[in-house]
Amino acid sequence: MQLKQVEQELKVLIGARCPIIYVISWEESRVEESIRRVIGAKRLYIWSITNGLIETKDGEKPRPVANSLAEALSYVIDSDENAVFVFRDLHPFMRELTIIRKLRDVCCSLTKTRKTMIIVSPLLEIPTELEKDINILDYPLPNLNEIEGILSGFCASAKDNPSISIELQDPAHKERIVKAALGLTEMEIENVFAKAIVTDGKLDISDVDTILAEKKQIIRKSGVLEYYDNAEDMSNVGGIDELKDWVKKRTKAFSEDARKFGLPEPKGILLVGVQGCGKSLCAKSIASLWKLPLLKFDMGAIFTKWLGESESNLRKAIKIAESISPVVFWVDELEKGFAGMTSGSGDGGTGSRIFGAFLTWMQEKTKPVFVVATANNISLLPPELLRKGRFDEIFFVDLPGLEERKEILKIHIEKKKRKIATFDIDELAHLSNGFSGAELEQVIVASLYEAFDSNTDLSQKLVCNNIRATVPLSTTMHEQIENLRKWAKDRARPATRSSEPPCEVLGTRKIERID
Repeated sequence: MQLKQVEQELKVLIGARCPIIYVISWEESRVEESIRRVIGAKRLYIWSITNGLIETKDGEKPRPVANSLAEALSYVIDSDENAVFVFRDLHPFMRELTIIRKLRDVCCSLTKTRKTMIIVSPLLEIPTELEKDINILDYPLPNLNEIEGILSGFCASAKDNPSISIELQDPAHKERIVKAALGLTEMEIENVFAKAIVTDGKLDISDVDTILAEKKQIIRKSGVLEYYDNAEDMSNVGGIDELKDWVKKRTKAFSEDARKFGLPEPKGILLVGVQGCGKSLCAKSIASLWKLPLLKFDMGAIFTKWLGESESNLRKAIKIAESISPVVFWVDELEKGFAGMTSGSGDGGTGSRIFGAFLTWMQEKTKPVFVVATANNISLLPPELLRKGRFDEIFFVDLPGLEERKEILKIHIEKKKRKIATFDIDELAHLSNGFSGAELEQVIVASLYEAFDSNTDLSQKLVCNNIRATVPLSTTMHEQIENLRKWAKDRARPATRSSEPPCEVLGTRKIERID
């Protein structure tokens, strides 16, 4: 929702005499500026635990009218003014029975008056007793136009300073600076622009990296999101040609040309398969191929012991992702976050609410946030998550076949700066039947350790020995992998187009070594 839409909604709620409005935002100043624009000549009171309740008027000194929260709420009830009362950071008090009862009294009192109470807080905490009386508004982070205004203000203030150089005459450079700052609060944007200038005395296209580096730190502070650099290339992904082809056909899917052509923005994919077969690598490679930011969402980190905070963490993560869209939103090991949601988990309904909110967002999201979810154990996922509409496609990533193993071995040998011609890739690929991509990589790494220890170089013999010495996951989890394949046969699209039969999963494996 854009700022104008939020302000219009706020105006409607105040006009409709809704007693309490809950605005979720870290930016008190921006919210209060919006409230002032909306209410016009109405009186404005602001309460905080440090300053108590004060009346604010333009050009006049603030007038204290009450100290404690209980006194401030009583003042709201007793006042006969046409006024708006803003309460900052009220969420910690929402657990106190006395305050809950007082807020219910406020709701009853304000319903038939021209007074409105607005709570501004970064966290949403609403007691069950007040759920029917409070209207919720999510306040958006600065959009492109607002960030451009902040940047223009910086440029104007630095214009007469001979020690500062602003080199953003190229509109494309200015646009990249502005887009790099998406997802930050107004104060964070001002701080990161100031830091960029202080670092080298100028603001130019090279400061995009400075802004992104700072942005990564700020995003990580959220506790539920991690910003990834686009370090992986699709060429580093061996096999899975069907998935690669699907992804490459959507490289331009977020462009304006795609919208004019009538194409909807892709929603996302679910990658199901055997552990270590490259699902996480695919998520990174998709972001790199499409040249989009990659945000990893830690599903487990959103759950906390405080009532309402888990839901707030989910909203915060979604809000950040949408604010910097288009973006790839990577949810790793999805089943660990939503396992058992349908049967109840004894958490007071928090898990079910999180699950429902996430499903609704995936179904109805309008922002270009492409979800790449991965799962190893599909049996733990609720069936509602798997139906069409949540994801564009569900891909099954199986153990690599013979040709795929050849490709993966070549990738890892070349990464270690060794010549492919010195290895018999056919022999290695046949010998490593049942190995995942991760296991093939570790075979090369283990062989390098042995070569380094014996003061030799990586050789065919060392790699063969390490393949024979390794018991792959396909052996230790034979039954589980076969069950997963049976599930995927008619329910998911194969990530590999090859006509080659699936890799044989061995129930036992004899360990041998060539001396």
